[in-house]
Amino acid sequence: MLIIENASLFSGPDLTYVERGDIGIKDGVIASSASAEKRLDASGFLVIPAFINAHTHIADSIGKDIAVGSRLDSRVHPVFGAKKKILQNSSPEHIKAFIRNSATSMLQKGIAAFADFREGGPEGVALLKDAISSLPIKCVIFGRAEHYSDPEKPDGLSEKAKQDVENVLRIADGLGISGANENTDAALADYRRLASGKKLAIHAAESKETVEFSKARTGKTEVERIVQHLQPDILVHMTQATDDEFSLVAKKAGIVVCARANGILGAGLPRVPAMLRQNCKVAIGTDNVMLNSPDMFRELDYIWKASNAASQFIEPRDILKMATVNAARMLGLNGGCIEPGRAADLLFINKQHLDLAPIHDPYAAIIHRASQDSISAVMIDGKFVTAGRRFLGF
Repeated sequence: MLIIENASLFSGPDLTYVERGDIGIKDGVIASSASAEKRLDASGFLVIPAFINAHTHIADSIGKDIAVGSRLDSRVHPVFGAKKKILQNSSPEHIKAFIRNSATSMLQKGIAAFADFREGGPEGVALLKDAISSLPIKCVIFGRAEHYSDPEKPDGLSEKAKQDVENVLRIADGLGISGANENTDAALADYRRLASGKKLAIHAAESKETVEFSKARTGKTEVERIVQHLQPDILVHMTQATDDEFSLVAKKAGIVVCARANGILGAGLPRVPAMLRQNCKVAIGTDNVMLNSPDMFRELDYIWKASNAASQFIEPRDILKMATVNAARMLGLNGGCIEPGRAADLLFINKQHLDLAPIHDPYAAIIHRASQDSISAVMIDGKFVTAGRRFLGF
């Protein structure tokens, strides 16, 4: 048993601020702090749940800033976008090296877990697992069979495509579908049947172009088709979704927003306050490493300030929940908050850091002043995985 003493912390699923408290850790899990073999004085630190990055395309880190200035489809369309060409023309060893680099970067930035959309069939999933196998970071992998169809046609998945999906699901945590516009209604329903018992996630309503394409080709929006035929657990983006669609999704699935990626692609700003008013479950992802560094601090800062600039005010605590508690629930992870029974995935923030002191609002301080430099240590499953001088030798 380890007891972290005298820490300021965000406690429980509501991230209640405690000025001075203790955290007990046993076998990698937060426990009662009644007695301990070791004690660590954490006075001067704000201890918070480690971040969970709820949506990435980590393998695309090999193509950082390729086709800057191009729109969504030109850069990341799964059939003809720049990312497709880059991945096809890159060796697996090079892709693995850049995956490992980005995963290491996430650890250093306080991210204990991430969810990834991994193309390339079972081989793509295996490549990601191999790339991060020596790292303590946790990963929820949404695999994908490389099948895309014309939504105007009634065909479902071919027998070969179904077999490919089954092969992916044997080693992945679920399926990450590119979008409704690349699939027929029947194909979406096939994915749902095949993924029974595992998580389903899909991009949806990311841009005006994707919304208008769906309406013109099928007479329905992407979200309508997705909810009716795929019935996923998670919809990613929803940048151009309507209030009615938020209401529809709130009863059935969670939403992961990726505001910086939407911004760099000119796709708009996700209307998070409207989502919350409709009781949507919302988490945050940094999205494609081709577009953005996998930095949750930057993501929190951007979404708060851009939303405020658009007269869409969000409470700092609510934004922090999206990067911790909400993401853990959505992805089925045991971290995300500091309470007994949860994984001890923690960040030790230096309260005396030049950018933070004096801290008057700890929630605001984290989401728009803290950075990688203000992290003194990162703990995953009760073990320090990165540590500053204060923790060396512990």
